[in-house]
Amino acid sequence: MIIRHAEKPTGSGKPYGLTEDGEQDVESLTVRGWTRAGALVELFDPRNPDGSPAALRPGLLRPATIFASDPGAHGSKRPEQTVTPLAAALNVKIDQRFPKGQEAQLVSALAGAAGPVLISWQHENIVAILAQLNGIAPAPPKSWPDERFDIVYVFTRNGTGWTFTQIPQLLLAGDSPTPLA
Repeated sequence: MIIRHAEKPTGSGKPYGLTEDGEQDVESLTVRGWTRAGALVELFDPRNPDGSPAALRPGLLRPATIFASDPGAHGSKRPEQTVTPLAAALNVKIDQRFPKGQEAQLVSALAGAAGPVLISWQHENIVAILAQLNGIAPAPPKSWPDERFDIVYVFTRNGTGWTFTQIPQLLLAGDSPTPLA
């Protein structure tokens, strides 16, 4: 499963990116992005009133492994921030071995990953991840629109290839039920 990181600042003005400590930071999520990050817990790890695991939406799985791009010294912290609440809820360590630009190495590492995998990445490089997967049908969109943060790409093994589907998150007001074109 692949998600784009949650909402980010759109320029030098409001809404600002904020660290989890509330410090202004252009490489961090906006308040709406942090809200989405929290809501992803309910999407990927829903619970019954007694705290036991609840059924997930059809097509989704509870991640056993979570990857997020390594921000390095000056890169985006948003992919990690997006999955931090989910990783905490699942008691899963986020694997950040690969920075943006090392998508081939990321895909190579997937073969050794435990259980269902969730990747949180920058939207402009998700296509580079897809380029490393062979035999995807139907073909995924060729790009991820700048304004969309509300989709989960799901890839299911089918022999030597992958079956591709999109699941709208529908977590926040304004999320679209329409898959990416």
